[in-house]
Amino acid sequence: MIPFFKRTAPVHDACALGRTAVALPLPPGCGAPPGCPVVIVDADGRPRRATTPAGKKVELRPGELAWAFHPGPYTIDVNPYAQAPEIGLRTTFAIDPQDPAAAGKRFDLYLAAEADGRVDLAALGAQVENAVRSALEQGALDLPPCADIDEWNAFRQGLNRLLYLRFGLTVDDCVPVELDDVDYAAQLAARAVPVAPAHVVEKVVPDVADAKSLRRLFLELPCLMCGLRLGALPSGQDQFRQQQALLQRLDRLAVELTTMPALVLAAPGQPLALDEQLRRMRHSRRATVALDEAWALLARLEGAQGERLAALYDEAERIVANLEADCAGRRAAKHVAEAA
Repeated sequence: MIPFFKRTAPVHDACALGRTAVALPLPPGCGAPPGCPVVIVDADGRPRRATTPAGKKVELRPGELAWAFHPGPYTIDVNPYAQAPEIGLRTTFAIDPQDPAAAGKRFDLYLAAEADGRVDLAALGAQVENAVRSALEQGALDLPPCADIDEWNAFRQGLNRLLYLRFGLTVDDCVPVELDDVDYAAQLAARAVPVAPAHVVEKVVPDVADAKSLRRLFLELPCLMCGLRLGALPSGQDQFRQQQALLQRLDRLAVELTTMPALVLAAPGQPLALDEQLRRMRHSRRATVALDEAWALLARLEGAQGERLAALYDEAERIVANLEADCAGRRAAKHVAEAA
């Protein structure tokens, strides 16, 4: 069985909540600080909100984990363009403790799928920055130079939807700023350092990286399907069939993930070579990149109609095809060379 939900031991530091930490794991029998909702993740990785009153001990069943999070607000500086480190977006966000989402509270899913112990504000800010950069590179967000008020409002609406659908964050404010603390000398020095070979870079523990990626796919795909089903109503029979076909393909992927082979085995009792383990890990990590693209696509589906909606469904076809290819590659025991 693949250890999807293996986590590090919890560390409790309530003083950091709401300042340097967004969420902290709760040790068994520990109560949450006042004003901090508690998310319990069961042994299968599915989250729920605790109903325990503030200050009371949180009771956990065997295999369950709990996080307490502070709703904020928090302020981070996001650099949307790596090539322009002096440009920043000072972004203030909060986490709605009473999130009414019918398909489940998105921040709770983020904790279940991605949190591995304490969730620091700096680490979450880096993930937000990467999501914004990726969306701008792929055209999911548009922030033209010297944007007028309409262009800025369109960017803000897209940013709001992206950060909610990807992380469960509600943006309260976002203003352009010049980042005064940019260390240009350090950036130039970092560029001068030679890039390590791929086999050295991937000496991160492959089974841990692989399990984290598969855990995200296993937990997030069903929610992604729900979002695709509710995100935008197809116009016409052809688009309806396209949507249904996409949902069926995602459903098959979700089922296949439950029977994904262990990273270290080519077959029962037959170990897999290390280079093939690394190849499998690369496939699972690339699949999570496609997963992130899918969340960004959902943020664009809301209110889309006509040709724009058709283009977004075509983009969904590409993303689902990438998910299928990488999940098939992760399942394969050996690399299959492309035909000449």
